[in-house]
Amino acid sequence: MAKLYFYYASMNAGKSTNLLQANFNYGERGMATMLWTAALDNRSDKPIASRIGLGAEASRFGPGTNLWEAVMVEHRETPLACVLIDEAQFLTATQVWQCARVADEGGIPVLCYGLRTDFRGDLFPGSAVLLGIADTLVELKAVCHCGRKATMNLRTDAHGEPIVHGAQTQIGGNEQYVALCRRHFGEALRLYR
Repeated sequence: MAKLYFYYASMNAGKSTNLLQANFNYGERGMATMLWTAALDNRSDKPIASRIGLGAEASRFGPGTNLWEAVMVEHRETPLACVLIDEAQFLTATQVWQCARVADEGGIPVLCYGLRTDFRGDLFPGSAVLLGIADTLVELKAVCHCGRKATMNLRTDAHGEPIVHGAQTQIGGNEQYVALCRRHFGEALRLYR
């Protein structure tokens, strides 16, 4: 029975690296996969790129992409062993249910990788649905500067000062975001008053 998986973490936990390793493992066994990532993230030459320099080509999804249809068209041409989705926090609720359908009706495992929360500590819509319906939830670990597990993503300005207001989605890397434990996140945003 195929499952819907959600691998989640803060930034710098190796989500994309983990996805690329899973893809490599399937390919090494001669199995076909289909990779997806969010269309709005175009920071790298490769659609899926890890901080350690690995990358891969991937299809890009936007809010209107029907993942069920796209995956099943590909599956009819080349039987797929797995679908891997990076930046899964940007999936819509409908797309998460399409991923569930790929697993349930299509019989293809779907591995989603993404952030759980935004820079305010709020769930992303796609992550909220994945947390609610995924068959398997796996937390990948990142490390705060204090050595504790980092679970939060602090957005900073050009001077390294915390940002508390703004759009939920702002694409960036280490120049804009810092992975912190809940304590240091709360202290940085002055939530512990």
